[in-house]
Amino acid sequence: MPKLVDLSVSLRANIASDPPGLTPEIEYFGHQETARDLVSFFPGMTESDLPGGEGWAIERVTATTHTGTHLDAPYHYASTMDGGARAITIDEVPLEWCFGRGVKLDFRHFDDGYVATASDVEAELNRIGHEIAPGDIVVVNTAAGTRYGLDDYLSTGCGMGREATLYLTSRGVRVTGTDAWSWDAPFIHTAKRYVESGDHSLIWEGHKAGMEIGYCHIEKLSNLEVLPSTGFQVSCFPVKVHGASAGWTRAVAILDEEVAR
Repeated sequence: MPKLVDLSVSLRANIASDPPGLTPEIEYFGHQETARDLVSFFPGMTESDLPGGEGWAIERVTATTHTGTHLDAPYHYASTMDGGARAITIDEVPLEWCFGRGVKLDFRHFDDGYVATASDVEAELNRIGHEIAPGDIVVVNTAAGTRYGLDDYLSTGCGMGREATLYLTSRGVRVTGTDAWSWDAPFIHTAKRYVESGDHSLIWEGHKAGMEIGYCHIEKLSNLEVLPSTGFQVSCFPVKVHGASAGWTRAVAILDEEVAR
């Protein structure tokens, strides 16, 4: 049995997982509350007829497709991809993209708000002794990973810039991932640079690289710090939301047997 590592966060309400206005709401209904709902399907039944007088446990969730651990489709970044083709939505993402050899880049040492470059990616790949191949799923371990749900989560960690993203996608990578809120650097840091420079190209540059080469990325990953640099596979099949820009995923790392020993 291979060793599995859960790379997903729990979808939770009332924590600092997203900017204000984008956090999920979860309403919980217990067994006693729903007993009346259950017996209403069966004429003549009363709540006392149910074992323990209990109905079902059920939850009502109000959330965007970008809450929790999720896979972004190219359509999220822009209406076009691959230099002008229509950007695919999450239900159109090839399943083959969502399962592949995993590679971890350890960028926890970079300052919050730092924008990683192609040179940074190349240096890390040289350090771990890995050459990117088509189909690799590259995940980036930032300082944000252990801050999920805390007040500084949205401002912590580095981001991946346009050139860093294209370094990967030009070599056949079609799915990347991060344990931060966004593949790009935290907005609070980018906003300061934008005010100082007036440079529009700074805005969402890692995402917008998908206009040149279509790709997906996973956001809000977890437990990346326990993964080796290589020697595992990643499964990140998204929920099939029709015509949507993203889908939630229970991302999992599957460690190779020799690594898991």
